[in-house]
Amino acid sequence: MWTKLPQLPDVTAADFASDQDVRWCPGCGDYAILAQMKKMLPSLGVPRENMVFISGIGCSSRFPYYMNTYGIHSIHGRAPAFATGLKAVRPDLMVWVITGDGDGLSIGGNHLLHALRRNVNLQILLFNNEIYGLTKGQASPTSRLGTRSPSTPRGSIDPPVSPTAFALGAGARFVARSIDTLAPHLTEVLRRAHAHQGAAFVEIFQNCVVYNDGVFESFTARDVAADAQLHAEHGRPLLFGPDRSKGLRLRPGQLALDVVTLGEGGVTEADVLVHDQTNRALALLLAGLEPPAFPEVIGVLYEDPAPSYENVLHGQIAEERAQRSGDLAAALHGSSTWTVD
Repeated sequence: MWTKLPQLPDVTAADFASDQDVRWCPGCGDYAILAQMKKMLPSLGVPRENMVFISGIGCSSRFPYYMNTYGIHSIHGRAPAFATGLKAVRPDLMVWVITGDGDGLSIGGNHLLHALRRNVNLQILLFNNEIYGLTKGQASPTSRLGTRSPSTPRGSIDPPVSPTAFALGAGARFVARSIDTLAPHLTEVLRRAHAHQGAAFVEIFQNCVVYNDGVFESFTARDVAADAQLHAEHGRPLLFGPDRSKGLRLRPGQLALDVVTLGEGGVTEADVLVHDQTNRALALLLAGLEPPAFPEVIGVLYEDPAPSYENVLHGQIAEERAQRSGDLAAALHGSSTWTVD
């Protein structure tokens, strides 16, 4: 496990920028995510040579080219597998996995599932724009019902995958959401993901200006954001709205949520649910809420640390070594050998 070092002197966001021209479409949300990552990293006190960015295939997967750190641009959907292998042999490295809704949830869904359930100490960022961008706009696993695209000309008939619900179902111990252009919030979520020991999964709503422009405007547009976003914070009531006059309450007698307004029908802040980030059942309820009937819940939905995969693995190796004599000849000529005449 790597150790956090003091703030490195004279390290700025510019030190994390590579010499490669950033080549995303003008206005792509990826630019904002890249900028916040570069701004956040200097505060971690981790040398660049101890950082690795691993990606699969897609627009988001160009990320390692633009970071002045170690990086691997791997193959479609396999970034979690590459990252798991690296962490198994070099647990001291800080490894970020960069993937998209197509790369991570279609061909890569199996690899992502196992990285999460194993609790490998990775920071996994899934850029969700609900479309295949690099391959010219086909419907992706997160595309909404009715999405018209080259692969679904009459409208998608596939129910979309919820990335956060998927991560929770896979056993992830840290699950969060943020938005590409919500700079301070995104920075804090990235920092929280880094601080978590184990698999940290972050879904980032990312706008594709070419093939799915404005798909998240129902909760990201400035004139509706306050009413359509709920910023979840551990230990605080689940309130939202410009004056925080709305909240979420458990529906009486049911395991479901309702939106309530303070002051209506005798509702007070005491009736509003308090966010408990260690409650997986609550996290699943929050992940399943859909605008416009409900706000989009962002922030850390769930965090409950457990020993990471590579720490347990190396503990087993150390224990085995301590119990063995180290006599290779004896191991090769033990009781399980025989001679063929």
